[in-house]
Amino acid sequence: MRNHKDLIVWQKSMALVKELYRITQSFPKEELYGITSQIRRAAVSIPSNIAEGYGRGHEKELIQFLYIALGSASELETQLIICKDIGYVSETVFNELNDLNVEIIKMLSALINKRYYHPC
Repeated sequence: MRNHKDLIVWQKSMALVKELYRITQSFPKEELYGITSQIRRAAVSIPSNIAEGYGRGHEKELIQFLYIALGSASELETQLIICKDIGYVSETVFNELNDLNVEIIKMLSALINKRYYHPC
């Protein structure tokens, strides 16, 4: 692997960011500094921390940043549930977004476990 952009988890998290930006454009304007901002921040944090971890060049730091990305994905999961519960997204949209986020969470967990137990 040449860099973080080669990682499928980074690519999927970038796709999630783009989709969330598109969807949150339809949220009420009064939420711009509320749930809209929170969702966007958490989503952007996922690929950003993957990239930063790979850019650091040290295995321990990489694992630390992967854990931060994992935390952001978990935070995002809660925010998506809130959006579904208050009616900002439909059940169908929630399921699509949540399924992708859960896939990212699983991929990050696997990457952390691989790195933690088998550092390259």
